[in-house]
Amino acid sequence: MKVHPLPNKRNITIQFYPLTSSSGGSQNKKLRRLPHIFSRVLELPFRSDANVSVEENPDCFRFVAETDDAIGEVRAHTVEIHPGVTKIVIRPNGYFDLSTLDDFELDMWRFRLPESTRPELASAVTADGELIVTVPKGEDGGGSGGNNNGEFREDFQSKY
Repeated sequence: MKVHPLPNKRNITIQFYPLTSSSGGSQNKKLRRLPHIFSRVLELPFRSDANVSVEENPDCFRFVAETDDAIGEVRAHTVEIHPGVTKIVIRPNGYFDLSTLDDFELDMWRFRLPESTRPELASAVTADGELIVTVPKGEDGGGSGGNNNGEFREDFQSKY
């Protein structure tokens, strides 16, 4: 029979949740992690590990993904989840159910869109076995990608 030595580090559950409570019997609450919410998101009808080509032009974002022919014609639906939070959902033409558009599906391909995009003008089309989604940018687009994203790019380019 092998006897394993005691580890040098204590277990994290022992560090943060001791068995004996010295604060009068009150248990520590476990914190729940809330999902990150972005103001504009594109959701494609693929699994999260799908190969999707993302191209940024001065006037739009273009997303290209290979599909099977069973998907048929598609349409871009813009859904306002909460005031100020917009989701672009790509679904087949005959498939429009508002209850499923608001659902939070975990294993879907998503892309966070910058503030300079115009989700209400998004378009989707299938051609030669490819799904092509175009999300135009606003007049202030200019490739900077919004307020904070442009500053990040400048800092990143100056460092590297």
